[in-house]
Amino acid sequence: MESLEAIRNEFPILSQEVYGKPLVYLDNAATTQKPRCVIQAIEAAYYEANANVHRGVHYLSQLATEHHEAARRSVASFIGAPSPEGLIFTRGTTEAINLVAFCAGEAFFLKPGDEVLISTMEHHSNIVPWQLMCARRGARLRVIPLTPLGELDMDAFRSLLSERTRLVSIAHVSNVLGTVNPVKEVTRLAHEAGALVLLDGAQAIAHTPVNVEEIGADFYAFSAHKIYGPTGIGALYGRPELLDRMPPYMGGGEMIEKVTFEKTTYNSLPFKFEAGTPDYVGSRAFAVALDFVRQIGLETIARHEEELLAYATERLRREFPESFVLGEAPGKGGILSFGIGQIHPFDLGTLLDRMGIAIRTGHHCAEPLLASYGHQAIARASFALYNTREEVDRFFDALHRVVPMLS
Repeated sequence: MESLEAIRNEFPILSQEVYGKPLVYLDNAATTQKPRCVIQAIEAAYYEANANVHRGVHYLSQLATEHHEAARRSVASFIGAPSPEGLIFTRGTTEAINLVAFCAGEAFFLKPGDEVLISTMEHHSNIVPWQLMCARRGARLRVIPLTPLGELDMDAFRSLLSERTRLVSIAHVSNVLGTVNPVKEVTRLAHEAGALVLLDGAQAIAHTPVNVEEIGADFYAFSAHKIYGPTGIGALYGRPELLDRMPPYMGGGEMIEKVTFEKTTYNSLPFKFEAGTPDYVGSRAFAVALDFVRQIGLETIARHEEELLAYATERLRREFPESFVLGEAPGKGGILSFGIGQIHPFDLGTLLDRMGIAIRTGHHCAEPLLASYGHQAIARASFALYNTREEVDRFFDALHRVVPMLS
């Protein structure tokens, strides 16, 4: 691994000051900062190859198409997809899950009373699309409870699986608890019951190696901005034989084969699900971000984040005995969701911000999860490859100044 200083130098935003204080950015679970190479890739795409893809015979269109499809192959390879035809570019994880909820609902939910299983720890983006699908199809949404440590209750999961279960959709890693779910076992059990599996990989993709073929999941959704890439683009991997059976999500250019006023036939995969002009600039930058992560190594990144999480968690418990932590599953990701006594998270986050410390406060788009713990809001510090032990020290220096003001 390059030196931490060298890595940090690749992220221009980290060198700025906030309210006269050096920025400490600990909101990485919401979005990661972007390295120079990603920003330069966006600039280069507009300067050198800005033309609509797949539709032109001229040089710029051909070049943009080559970059876009090379990016698709790169993203597919990064997650171990057997071929790029199952890799669909979307606007992000949310759109990817909505796509599956709509299209798989139309194709595989056959009768009223069919069921979809999610868990208590899900992000709203993995709850609301299924509620909409269930209302449309007359299906039933069922929820897997958690253990006291914040893990999936696997016994409860087994008992909820039945011949009525059509699909199981869970987070690979929780954005609040940091829990890394046993996705291979979940997939195996679901398949044994005859159900399909979607994994929300938004929080996993930048922190743990993902191989969709080894996991066996039918669908895997993730976003570029969670892994040092641009906003507004993400991907859905789906098994091609399932995608072939699903109707299109949107209609328009690119997803068609032939259009008449009487009938339209649809394009082959993956273009069947990519209506309109794709984000060919974002896809190029997405691939560059993945190359950046490959060079450092996900295992190296995960080890670094785990060390920071362990250090911060130990200090929180030792120095603030009135604190509490949500999510204590072994092997959790680099997410520290916490509270200190009766201090409101918004007050804590606001004062920390004035000292240059950026953390997240609120319900983190997981209101049902927080409600299950008896909270409406929580504070969250989340770590990335560019964070340092010194930044954790500055975070705690700030806490020691702020907490007495609010207690």
